[in-house]
Amino acid sequence: MTKRMLPKMTVMITRLRHYIGVLIIFVFFSEHFLVAVPVAVVAAVGGFLVSQYLNRRSCKKGQVNTCINKDSPKVVHSFDMEDIATKAVYCRCWKSKKFPYCDGSHTKHNEETGDNVGPLIIKKKDA
Repeated sequence: MTKRMLPKMTVMITRLRHYIGVLIIFVFFSEHFLVAVPVAVVAAVGGFLVSQYLNRRSCKKGQVNTCINKDSPKVVHSFDMEDIATKAVYCRCWKSKKFPYCDGSHTKHNEETGDNVGPLIIKKKDA
């Protein structure tokens, strides 16, 4: 070997070490990627599903009463049977403008939502 070849060999050995180092790092991390990527995907999907489940449980979109006495913790109406003439028709869809009495708003509600709610009808018994 000549003195001129020695620097070239040093450069080649340095490059070879670099490439071997890159190869070792790639092999080392590729094994971790084989485990880390599926675990990350499962964690992301699991987190999404849990958040959807929790959102559905606490969702207020499904509330029946959207506007009647919202400041009250519970909407309660009571009537004496003696006060009813021959028939009383009460709202059960919570959409009536004359709540607690039915004004037929359940018809529009049923068409929009596919629901089948109707009024509560109370009649006096014929004597």
